[in-house]
Amino acid sequence: MADDLERVLLEAAAEAGSAPECRMYVVGRSPADQDLVWVIEAWTTRRAHDASLDDPAAQALMQRAMPLLADRPHASEIKPSGGKGLEDPL
Repeated sequence: MADDLERVLLEAAAEAGSAPECRMYVVGRSPADQDLVWVIEAWTTRRAHDASLDDPAAQALMQRAMPLLADRPHASEIKPSGGKGLEDPL
């Protein structure tokens, strides 16, 4: 199921890439646990991220992803200060 989830999340990454407020959307797998799929996102604001979830395409992707999850997603929110990958701090 992790392979299927990864494919759905990569579709979400492609959708997010069209949103100027999305600065980063990276999907990856844990080398230690191939069932673990990570998503790292950076948005200009929390409001922009929340608004993106109301998009019909995002809703459809979430509908496809939810049955593939073994557990409720875990999230951590940080405020980046800068570094490689983000030209300007958010």
